[in-house]
Amino acid sequence: MSTKELAGKKALVTGATSGIGRAIAVRLAEAGATVYLTGRRAELGKETVELIEKAGGTGHFLVSDVANLDDIRTLAQEVGDVDVLVNNAGIFPFAPTPEQSLETYQQVFDVNVRGTYFLTAALAPAMVAKGKGAIVNISSIGADVGNAVTSVYSASKAAMDALTRSWAVEFGAHGVRVNSVAPGPIRTEAAVEHAGEVFEAFSDQLPLARVGEPEEIADVVLFLASDRSSFVTGTVLAADGGYLAS
Repeated sequence: MSTKELAGKKALVTGATSGIGRAIAVRLAEAGATVYLTGRRAELGKETVELIEKAGGTGHFLVSDVANLDDIRTLAQEVGDVDVLVNNAGIFPFAPTPEQSLETYQQVFDVNVRGTYFLTAALAPAMVAKGKGAIVNISSIGADVGNAVTSVYSASKAAMDALTRSWAVEFGAHGVRVNSVAPGPIRTEAAVEHAGEVFEAFSDQLPLARVGEPEEIADVVLFLASDRSSFVTGTVLAADGGYLAS
C-alpha cells in the first residue's frame, strides 16, 4: 500500500496542538492528506503545522474551541467539505464523584461529547452527499473500565462510543464509515504530568509490558481513515497494549 494512500483527501483533526492529536495530524499528512487542524493554542498549532511541513505534508491551523458552538459553526464553514474527520479534542479533569464540580462536569461534556456531536452534524451531510467519508472518534478504554476518580470522563467517552455506533448505522448506507479508537495509557505530556509517578507503573499492568506512544494511535487512525478498513464501521478499536484483555 502506498504511503500516500490519502493523496487528494482533506482531513480535519480537532485538538491537534499536542499529544495524540498532533501525531494524528502529522501521520495523515504524511499519507498525503491536506490536513486542517484545530485547537485553542495558536503557538502549539503553528508547531504542528511546522512538523507536518517538515514531514513533506500540507497543514493548515485554525484556532477553535470545540466547547463553543459558534466556533464549531465557523470552523465547519471555513474548512468546508472533508473526506476524513477525526474528533480528537478532549479534556480529562478527574475527581471523586462527591467532589465533582458542576462547572467541570459541564466542560467535559461540552468538549468531549457536545463538540464532537455538532461538528459531526455539520460535516457529515457533505460526506453523505458525496457517498463516501470516514469519521474517527478518539475514545478511551476508560469507557469500559471503572475507576474511582474518572466517572465524568469515562461517561463522556462511553457516550462517544454510543455515538459511533449510532452514526455508523445512520450514515453507513451512504458510504460514510464511523469508528472509535480507544487508547490505553499513552505517553503524552499531559498524561505524564497528570498521572505523575503512577504513569510508568501502567507498564506492569499491560500484557505488552509498556505504555504506548502517540504515533501508535496515529497509525490506527490512519488505518480507519483509509480504504484499507473499507468494511469496518461501528467498531471501537482498543489500542491499549492488551489492557482490556487482562
